[in-house]
Amino acid sequence: MELFTTPSIMKKKLSLAYSTCPNDTYIFYALAHEKIDLGDLSFDILLNDVEHLNQEAKKGIVDISKLSFTAIGHLMETYGLLRSGAALGRGCGPLVVARKGADISDLKSGNIAVPGLWTTANLLLSLFLDNVPNVTPMTFDQIMPAVSSGEFDGGVIIHEGRFTYPEYGLECLVDLGEWWEAETGLPIPLGCIAMRRDISQEIICKVQSLICNSIEFAHLNPSRTNDYVKSHAQELSDDVVTRHINLYVNDFSLDISNEGETAIETLFNKARAKGILPKSAKSLFACEEND
Repeated sequence: MELFTTPSIMKKKLSLAYSTCPNDTYIFYALAHEKIDLGDLSFDILLNDVEHLNQEAKKGIVDISKLSFTAIGHLMETYGLLRSGAALGRGCGPLVVARKGADISDLKSGNIAVPGLWTTANLLLSLFLDNVPNVTPMTFDQIMPAVSSGEFDGGVIIHEGRFTYPEYGLECLVDLGEWWEAETGLPIPLGCIAMRRDISQEIICKVQSLICNSIEFAHLNPSRTNDYVKSHAQELSDDVVTRHINLYVNDFSLDISNEGETAIETLFNKARAKGILPKSAKSLFACEEND
């Protein structure tokens, strides 16, 4: 008797890169560990600092990547935004910090450490100072020690740095998020999930839905994400990790929404008017179903 077996479904494998920050590992826990139904998709996961991901995206190799909004502003021909997984919000912008006694006017001619040339933090600094400041890029966790030691006159800090900078004897000279909100009345676009435009619409829109499902799983089962999140945030206290996630994972992470879209377009328009970002005729989003 001849036996027949049902062939296994061939899964489409996609490369997916995101940062080691608690908001990203929280968002992608369920997807990375197949706690949700991935259907006919599978993922090769890459983790790194967001500015490393920004610079790697220039190659256009990774299928799906966490990027700073500034980075995708440079890469609109290759990548489009996904509506899920982004970091936008209020009260969560980058901070300009310096040693005690410094003044923001000192930084116009000073040396400033930034968490990457293609980060939104660096873009906001340029918009705020209305010039191209003298900046040096470094990984975000090195900035506060470097400013505290006197190596730099000031620094722009992101992520959990907004909770821990006083421990380095630093003070906040300006909250760039508060400045942005006062200027525009809009939330600040920080980071996004982007996908290559040459991938099929069916797959792009499916990935967008999976990321939303992954966030919803994390919201329903936050304790199940703990080990994964903390394994990539070993130097952070439980309190800082929780505050980080609560601040950066919000309703805009589930869906950028019309308000978030307006905020992104406003940021891009201001940066393009200053010649910081190139103009592009491409639509913001990779998935056309919601456009």
